[in-house]
Amino acid sequence: MFIVTLTLTEKKTEAAAFMAAHNDWLAEGFAAGAFLLAGSLRPQGGGAILVGPQDRAALEARIAADPFVQEGIALPHIQEVAPARTDPRLSALQAAAL
Repeated sequence: MFIVTLTLTEKKTEAAAFMAAHNDWLAEGFAAGAFLLAGSLRPQGGGAILVGPQDRAALEARIAADPFVQEGIALPHIQEVAPARTDPRLSALQAAAL
């Protein structure tokens, strides 16, 4: 399982022009079963994506295909997480990580 953060760069003013393509890319990630959650980082801006278990190289390729990343609007950081404990409401996340 991974947490991906997208940190906005000085090119963040160009984000509006690529927002539809970025949202399409997110939709593809959800449709493929790769993404579990996506949202905005507050208050600083940028985004975060919770990603289910998968090959890191495949995830890196998926993230590199994000229009925001391709255009230099956001810099990605991929952090692997090995869940050891979860609240019972999130038990599916721990099971998915096994």
